[in-house]
Formats: sequence, C-alpha cells, structure tokens
Amino acid sequence: MKINRTLYRIFLLASFLALNGLILFGISSAWTYLNTGADRTSMLHLHEDISATYLPKVQWEIAMNEGRPMEEQTLGEIERDYLSAWQVRNAAYANNVPYGIADYYTDSMRTELFKITDLNLKNKVTLQTTTLEHHPKLEFYSTDGKLVVFTDKNVSAYEEVYLNENLITKRKLLSDYKVMLLLEDGFWRIRQLVETSLPEETLEAASQVQNLDNFHFKGINYYPQDTPWDMFGSNFDESIIEHDFKLMAEMGINSLRIFIPYESFGKEYVDQEKIQKVKLTLDIAEKTGLDIMPTLFDFYGNYSVHDWTMTNRHVEQVVKALKDHNAIIAWDVKNEPDLDFESRGKERVLSWLEQTVDRIRKIDPKHAITIGWSSPEAAINLTYKLDLVSFHYYRGAEEFESAFTILKNKVTDKPLLLQEYGYSSYDGIWNGFSGSDEKEKEYMGTIQKVVEKENLSHMIWTLYDFRNIPTSVVGRLPWRKIRQRHFGLLDSKGQKKPVYNIFFNEKP
Repeated sequence: MKINRTLYRIFLLASFLALNGLILFGISSAWTYLNTGADRTSMLHLHEDISATYLPKVQWEIAMNEGRPMEEQTLGEIERDYLSAWQVRNAAYANNVPYGIADYYTDSMRTELFKITDLNLKNKVTLQTTTLEHHPKLEFYSTDGKLVVFTDKNVSAYEEVYLNENLITKRKLLSDYKVMLLLEDGFWRIRQLVETSLPEETLEAASQVQNLDNFHFKGINYYPQDTPWDMFGSNFDESIIEHDFKLMAEMGINSLRIFIPYESFGKEYVDQEKIQKVKLTLDIAEKTGLDIMPTLFDFYGNYSVHDWTMTNRHVEQVVKALKDHNAIIAWDVKNEPDLDFESRGKERVLSWLEQTVDRIRKIDPKHAITIGWSSPEAAINLTYKLDLVSFHYYRGAEEFESAFTILKNKVTDKPLLLQEYGYSSYDGIWNGFSGSDEKEKEYMGTIQKVVEKENLSHMIWTLYDFRNIPTSVVGRLPWRKIRQRHFGLLDSKGQKKPVYNIFFNEKP
C-alpha cells in the first residue's frame, strides 16, 4: 500500500512537470511565431539580405542639408528601405501582383501603384525592369528623425515591355527623382516619388579607345597544361605561368586570351585572392612582352534583367582592379553568348551584352571591347557597340574563306579577329578515327593560308594538349571529353606536334 502511494505521488509530480513544460513550450512557440510574422523578409519571402538579389550602384551626396545632421546608421537604413521599395516595385510590375508594396510605400503611393498593376493585368502587359545606378543627394532631414527628402539624380534604368508575353519594346531610361520618405512602424516608406526624365543621349559614355587597326594579334588562347579551365584555382603556379609565357614569347606570340569565370571568381562579391593571381599573371605577361585579353563572364548564362545589378558589381570590381595594367590590350565580354540565343532568348542575351559593354566602357574608356562570337555569322551582332569584331571557327577548313569574306563585306568599319580556331588530333574511336596529327596540320594549314593572305589577326586554340578535361566543362561523354584534349600545338609531353610547323616554320 505504501509503495502504491509513492508511485502515485511520482506520477502526479511527473504529470505536473510535463504539463508545465508543454505550457512553456506553447508560449515559446507562439512568441517565436509572432516575432517571425513581424519580420518583413519572412512576410515578403525576400532574402534577409536584399543585396543578395538587387545591387544597384548607390553614391550618396551628403552636404549641408536642412534640419538635423544625418546619422550614418540611419542613412544605411534609409538606403536599405529605399532600394527595397524599388525592388518590390520591379517585382510587382513583372507579374502584376503588388506583393510587399504596403511595407515600402505610404497609402497614397500604394494607390497609384495598384492602379498601374491592375491596368497592366487587365491589358495583359508586364514589365521587366531594373535600376542600375542611383545618386541621391540629401536635402532635408526632420528634427524628429521621421521625414527625409532627397533628390535621386541620374537614375539609370532599363525596361522591357511585354504584351501577352511577347516583347514589344525595350529602352534605357535616365531620370531624376524627387523623393520623400516617412518613418512608419520602423519602415522608411516612400511618400512621394516624382520623376523628371533626362535626355537619352546622356546615357552613353564617351569612348577614348586606343585604336587597334594597326595592332596585329598573333595570339593563343591559354590555359596551363595541368589546370585547364581552372587557371586561377588552388593549383595556381607562378613558375608554370612564367615558363609558358617565355616559351610563347620565343615562338613569336604577341598576345594571349585568358578566362575569368563569373561564378568561380565570386560573382557579385569578387574573390580578391584570385584577382591578385590575375595581377601576377599580368605582371609576368608585361615582363615577357605579351598583351592580355581577359574574357569575362565565362560560364555565365542567366542574362535576366533582375540579374544585371549583380553582374555590374562583378564588372566594376574586376575591370577597376585590372584596367590600369600595361599588359591589358582589350576586354572580351563573353565567350560564345550566341549559343544561348535559343535557350535564353536572343533579345535577352543581346540586351545584357549591350548594357555590359556600356558598363565596361564607363569604367574603362581606354581599352577596346569585343565579344567572342561562336561563328562568323553570329559576329554581325552588336558591331556598332564594339571596337573589335571577334569570331570563332571550327567548321570545315575549305569553307572558311567564303564565310570570312561574307563577314568582311558586312563589317567594313571595325578590325576583325579570328579569336579561336583549331582541330583535334585525337584519332581514336571516340572521334570516329577522323583526327590525326597530320589532319590537324592540314586543317590549320588551309585556314592559315587565308589568315596570311588577308593579314587577319588570329588567336589559336591552344598551346598544349591537355591531360585532363574537367567534367564540368564538357560533360562525361567520352567522345566530347577525349576529343577536347588534343587541340594543342604541343603534345601532352610538351613536344612539338606537326601542326607547329604551320605557324613557326620549325621542324618538330
């Protein structure tokens, strides 16, 4: 009987503790839920850090504004909420669902935005739009710290208008805005946003590009033999770069094309360690008398309007870091972007390329800009934006002269560059036994006759036969992977292949 009474007491105590634990857990869960619900990023399904998706360039001008002095922390909060307002407006225009507008606009502004999205929805119109630069000048900050007025000057924007999902028009915009923000419930909300359009011709940066008409590229597309497509990775070796650059200089090569992949270089937050490796490479190039053409955005393939601010941040960091180096001869925006026309949409790709050219030129008005088109036919795109028209060629050698002549007759005001060409000497089953050292020599010799007759600038693919090709570049299919290993002037042991004679008149 005494044992049963003790067990009963233990049971009551355990039940009491369990009940209290459940009550405390419930209160804690409710508190967490309420706090989570109050967080604007959760309500809007936005990233906690807005810079992850939208990074326009912002340059504040803080002078002797009226009212109280501006605190640094407050200015950061104003900028954050102001850019958030632009971002949610862009998103609302893209799908005509004004989600999140209430957090960043006051009642009167919301009404105007709702009218626009309702009208566009009714007419089946959508807008893909983004802003690229803001230059706010603080005018007034109220004594109570709840109202701020500024002029946002030279707001650079881009807009695409779609009707029934078909592109109707696209345009660049440059405007000034008079902006009033109110602090409400912890949010800096837009109370007034009055636009004044500026002349469109002011959008273009003046070009001071060095003339390449008299520069003859005799170049190579370069990767170190053991680290193809990963030149600036963890296995970067200064001594290998120096050896290869000296070798190519002795061969009579005067220029190299190297590659800066967008993602592996950190996208919008550029990896400064890799930039230092590029600078070291440029130092070696200058010392050995080689000019360098960096290809930007290798392996990039989005092109979306909503991605432009991030690619612009990438451009600014890379180009600013390298533009003053004596070894730079030109910028190549993108490798073979026309191969993305079908999957991404030709207009989208061309629009991204055009604005990226403008961005590079604004940062570096001195150096020439080109695009590495995959064929002579594709190279007629955007010639009016470029200083040098580059194209690649891997088709039949006998057809080259005809294809080049058509391009030459269409592009008469810009120098031309055969930026990539080559032939695989692999002679195994995965190439249908169609390659050999002699066939490589014959193919390149046929093209080289036209190159010499036309005095055409050219860059060969590539210096070495590679021992390994990353699966991430060509996939796992052996007929693609193995074939890609055998385009070099030198074999995997560094010995001269028969094709070497075509270019340097030496015996292998």
